[in-house]
Formats: sequence, structure tokens, C-alpha cells
Amino acid sequence: MHLAITHDTRYDYAQAVHHAQHIAYLQPRPTVCQQVVAHQLHVNPHPEQVAHSQDGYGNARQYLALHRAHTQLRVVARSQVNTRLPLPLHSQLAWETARAQLAWHAGTPWDPAAEFVLPSPHAPWHADFAAFAQPCFTPGVPLLQGVRALMRHLQSELRYDSQSTEVHTPALQALAQRKGVCQDFAHIMVASLRALGLAARYVSGYLLTQAPPGQPALLGSDASHAWVSVYLPDLPTAEAHTRWWDFDPTNQRDGCGTPGDDYVTVAWGRDYADVAPLRGVIQGGGVHTLQVAVTVTALHALG
Repeated sequence: MHLAITHDTRYDYAQAVHHAQHIAYLQPRPTVCQQVVAHQLHVNPHPEQVAHSQDGYGNARQYLALHRAHTQLRVVARSQVNTRLPLPLHSQLAWETARAQLAWHAGTPWDPAAEFVLPSPHAPWHADFAAFAQPCFTPGVPLLQGVRALMRHLQSELRYDSQSTEVHTPALQALAQRKGVCQDFAHIMVASLRALGLAARYVSGYLLTQAPPGQPALLGSDASHAWVSVYLPDLPTAEAHTRWWDFDPTNQRDGCGTPGDDYVTVAWGRDYADVAPLRGVIQGGGVHTLQVAVTVTALHALG
């Protein structure tokens, strides 16, 4: 598919901001299942300094510095991406074998994927996460089958509620209250897999949503999305960095490299803190309001 994404972020400040430094993760990254055709970032007021770089996970990021007084900041990212269906691969590796391959042993090469077994601020180690996942991983169960079972278990146990959590709600709290949004579902799934010694990373991006039959699509009505990627070391791909299988616990979809061709991957990391769309520090500002509008449009299907 050929998808166009507009991500419009606006901050309104009660008092003037005199200095601001921001980092944006708004540029989709190339993957085995998507090609970035175009990307533009418009910032108002125009920053005095703009720098582009990649973080340690290969995500594109933009650094913005503003040193003029302003009471509003607007950041608009426009991207076009060609996407494809998941890779036609399969895995039968037992989950215990995958866990053993990720464990550190003296004299053996370090697998970079093992970093995603370690805890992170939004996906800490906790016995409750292990207890939540354990029924899905009985002895000898293939890792792929176990993760799919965990995805179904999460949907059956938790309710999607857009008003139940905020961006910094701990995953343990969302698990305890049995409700949350896509970010919470992704954090709970990541933390549960890591609690069993498996490698899982947090993915941020977008999902094309369809308007109800007979109704026009509403501009700005979409939102950022989050899902999970799990490392399957036995996948027969040329390079280790492609041995990741994506799972969307919110929509119960999965596939190698992407859950589907209606998904756009922006960035991945240990959790949300690594890939927040826009974050930074400001001097001044006082109370502020935030408005975010996202539009994902299918321009045409690729032949």
C-alpha cells in the first residue's frame, strides 16, 4: 500500500517559553516491510537549530532548539510510505530454547537482541507479569504459538478504555485495573515476555483506520499506535536484525516484520520513553495544553 501520514502536534502555553529543546521521533524508518518515500517536518516558530541523527536502535530523530519567546509550538510531520504484507515465514522454535539462546554464557557471542530481555522504565521486571504470561508458555510450546496465546489472553483479560490511563501510567497499574489503551497493552505484553526471559521491544507507529460505510474519513481523527515485536532467533532470514515478529495486542494481528500492510513503523525501543513522538525541556511556559491530530490515508494500492 501507499500510505500518507500527517501528524500535527500543537502546544499552547499560558506564558511565554523563552528557550526550548525538543527531540522528535516522527520520521518512519525503513524496514523489511516498508519503504519511506518522503518525509517533511514543519516547525512553527522556526527553530534556530535543527539536527538530524540516528539513535542507538537506528531510529531517525530530529533535534530542535528554539531561543525566541513563543506562546505556541506547532510541529507537523508529513510522510509517505510504501508498505507490504508480512514476510511469509514461520517458526517452531520452543520458547525455552529461545530463552536459553538469549541467556549470557561466558565465552559465547553476545546477541544484541538480549538487550530487550532487560527491564526498562515502563516495562520493569515484576512477578505479576510473569504470572500473567506463564499459562501461555507451557513446556515445549513453540515461541510463536505462546506469544499468540499471550496476545489473546491479554485481550480477554483487559478492556480497551481510552479514558482509563495517561501516557505515564505504569504498566503494573494498567494490569491491575485490567484496562488501558494500546500503549498499556504493548507495555504489559513486553514486560510479561521479558519476565520469562524472552526478547521483546516496543514499536511506535500508525495504523490505517477505515471510516464507517457511507461516511467520509475524518481528518485528524486517527492516532499514534503501539505494538510489540518479539525476537525469533530461528527465522530463516539473511540478517539477525530481521528476525523479529510483530504482534498488535490491541487488534489481535501479527506477522513477520509487520502486523499488516496497513501499519507504518516509526521507531522501536525498550518502551515508550525511548520513542516518544515529541519530548523536551522548556524554560517558562507555565500551564500548557496539548492537541494532537493524526491522519493516515491510503493513496493507492501497489501492484
